[in-house]
Amino acid sequence: MQSITGKIWNLKEPNTKDIMYISQRLGVSEIIARVLLNRDVSIDDAKNYLEGSLADMPDPYHFKDMVKATDRIIKAINEKQKIAIFGDYDVDGSCASAILTSFFNSIGIDTTLYIPDRMTEGYGPNEYAFKKLKSEGHDLVITVDCGCVAFDSMKVAKEIGLDIIITDHHQCEVDIPECIGMVNPNRVDEDGLYGYLCGATVAFLLAVAVNRQIDTKVNMKMLLDLVAVATVCDLVPLKGINRVLVDRGLKVLATRQNIGLKALADITGIDERPRAYHCGFVLGPRINAAGRISSCDLGSRLLSTKNISIANKLAAELHDLNAERKEIETIVQEEAILQAEKKVAKNPDIKALVLAGENWHAGVIGIVASRIKELYNLPVFIIALDDKVCKGSGRSISGVDLGAIVRKSKDILIGGGGHGMAAGLSIDKEQIPAFEKRFCEVVEKAAAKNPEILVPKISLDGVLNVGGANLDLISKLEKVEPYGMGNPEPKFAVTGRVAYAQVVGEKHVRITLTDLTKRRVNGIVFSAMETDLGPFLLNSLNEQVTVCGQIKRNVFNGYESAQIQVLDAIKGEMPNS
Repeated sequence: MQSITGKIWNLKEPNTKDIMYISQRLGVSEIIARVLLNRDVSIDDAKNYLEGSLADMPDPYHFKDMVKATDRIIKAINEKQKIAIFGDYDVDGSCASAILTSFFNSIGIDTTLYIPDRMTEGYGPNEYAFKKLKSEGHDLVITVDCGCVAFDSMKVAKEIGLDIIITDHHQCEVDIPECIGMVNPNRVDEDGLYGYLCGATVAFLLAVAVNRQIDTKVNMKMLLDLVAVATVCDLVPLKGINRVLVDRGLKVLATRQNIGLKALADITGIDERPRAYHCGFVLGPRINAAGRISSCDLGSRLLSTKNISIANKLAAELHDLNAERKEIETIVQEEAILQAEKKVAKNPDIKALVLAGENWHAGVIGIVASRIKELYNLPVFIIALDDKVCKGSGRSISGVDLGAIVRKSKDILIGGGGHGMAAGLSIDKEQIPAFEKRFCEVVEKAAAKNPEILVPKISLDGVLNVGGANLDLISKLEKVEPYGMGNPEPKFAVTGRVAYAQVVGEKHVRITLTDLTKRRVNGIVFSAMETDLGPFLLNSLNEQVTVCGQIKRNVFNGYESAQIQVLDAIKGEMPNS
């Protein structure tokens, strides 16, 4: 069925026998069994999915070149050589840098933190940075969350006598850059079992390996809060050991042992048990803010400092930068939407978007790309034009691999890389039309093979009556947390009569649904008045509708209740419900 917002609702219906088997075998409710099956968790894996342990962590020496990396680090420690940590400027890179910086600090080793300037140096290792570090007397550089395709920069490092250890998790070429060793679960010669790990987890495993060699009393588990934040924010799948790392990391985060994270939680008003949501939508954007529009090392410095006053100062600065980032982002987004509207009006069958603008801040184009992708359900690249090198950021839909497109476009790009769902690039202005043509052709071919990839969808885990959307359901669903990539928060359809509908805060709508037995449940629809959904609900007073969304715990004036965070709606009842 097509909804008010033009989406297709897919109600997943697992095998009833499988639902009963998991429910009885694990002693969980049928709704939990249904949710697990809807996430393609097999019957055999269900127990581990819910009850995973840190004992399931891979041995660090499972990964190629871990021995080479740890041996070189031990040598540097024993010979008192100068070590630098070279990180990416996003949340994953900031957390990975902080993990190694904090670990080395805990064993009495001072390291230099180097985060490249996004605007002048771009992404990843570069000649300028390596020569600067070498001139300052560094003997060893450990990259985190970057470096696996930095062939030219690694040649420079070798020429100037600078040893490099690469830790990364991005997709690799068949060949490996010249370095002491490269630890990356996505190396072509790896077994692929742990390709879903983020860069911070790879850095953590390196620290665990070094710690094992020197046999310290460092409690490595206290670094898991950083691993959790990075895992959620880098949008890697919350499956396997990632679920355990985030779950345990959130427990560490709750202790507020990391001074920087505590300062950030305080300034943002997090006064409840931290969840994946807080990592992805509260802490993460602020850690990212500096890398987008200011000094790129602020996030890493905040996460690794042991000084409370410095932490409070950096947290306040990042909080303010995030507000500034939002203002810049709004301007770029409005201009990008105007461009997109013109392109779609000119070609209603367009399958992909490449939008480029003067004075677009390169630090916010990734966020804008995400918004445009959500708005049009099309893969998109947003490019910040520049007289020298233009920077682009892309976001995709399921079925279109942006990282592969960038890798296959080397002949027209200056550089780039990424994952299936997100990628970055640098390009000459004159080459943008050629890239746009190639990008659109690839997407058109993918859509021709599978037209459904361009149809926006909402996957539902079940249908509830008004009384079924309650606190008991919320408590049961907590077993499936943490939510994130690969484990989305469950969504349900709820049918009822609209007893109340009112605009709140200009663009949001609050509703109340009721049934024949007078049971009621409240709902909130964020930004409803910016779509057809708000007017539809306001005009449906006393009529029956079916809404879909997530069932949330709401606390107001000390009273706790269930509330639907409404995402969409249809007229009347769910078909076949």
